[in-house]
Amino acid sequence: MEHLLLIKIAVSIGTVLGLSLVAERVSPRLAGLLSGYPLGTAIALFFIGIENSAGFAAESAVYTLPGLGAALCLAAAYYAGSRLIQGKPAVILAAIAAIIGFIVVSAAFAELPARLSIAVAVPLAAILLFAYLFRRIENAPALRRSRLGPKVLAFRAALATAVVLAITGSAALIGPEWAGLLSAFPSSAFPLFLVIHWTYGGPAVHTIIKNYPAGMGALVTYSLSVALTYNSLGVGPGTIVSFGFATVYLVGFSVIGQMLARRRAMA
Repeated sequence: MEHLLLIKIAVSIGTVLGLSLVAERVSPRLAGLLSGYPLGTAIALFFIGIENSAGFAAESAVYTLPGLGAALCLAAAYYAGSRLIQGKPAVILAAIAAIIGFIVVSAAFAELPARLSIAVAVPLAAILLFAYLFRRIENAPALRRSRLGPKVLAFRAALATAVVLAITGSAALIGPEWAGLLSAFPSSAFPLFLVIHWTYGGPAVHTIIKNYPAGMGALVTYSLSVALTYNSLGVGPGTIVSFGFATVYLVGFSVIGQMLARRRAMA
């Protein structure tokens, strides 16, 4: 059990720090796309399966799918909160608005019937809606060289790790419905929002939020695959297959996006 706890902590820390480095050293746009990659959600569903059962995790993944719609509502609430005021207080207001938005929407989605067709339709509709609503947000340029200290890095890692440990540790008590919904909480993306917003200001975090829906398709693909494969393949093989499908989606989306961008440039 201690080894399992250490693995959870190490994987959670690695994912959130890696995503933050992408935002600071490459571009906020790419970080926004990668925020939709199954990082925290994959960790949560994997350990839920290990600690409970593959069937429990597969059932949870059905509720993770509408939970991804709640995660997009979290991003939208964060964006709205960050626009109301300026400066450092905007980070606090945006964070509170985001968490409230996620909880309220998740509570509504918990009442949905456990049908895979409905579960898939919810995040797909949310992706289309928020991609449209965020379309006018301008992409910020690459950020200046990181000047973040160890305290900020520790905050990123601690927040992401706490979320994963809380979800996986309480899964048996709260049941597969809420375990799945809470697994959709963006434990990697949310601390990224906070740190980038606090350090670099509104335009940088708005760029990440703008590109968040596009990357969310990878999470939908991953969660759907978990729901379909964990019972038949088991937790380990099902995780590998699901990551493969999510990667194919993200790579395909990026390639198509680059092709369309070139056509627009030529036109």
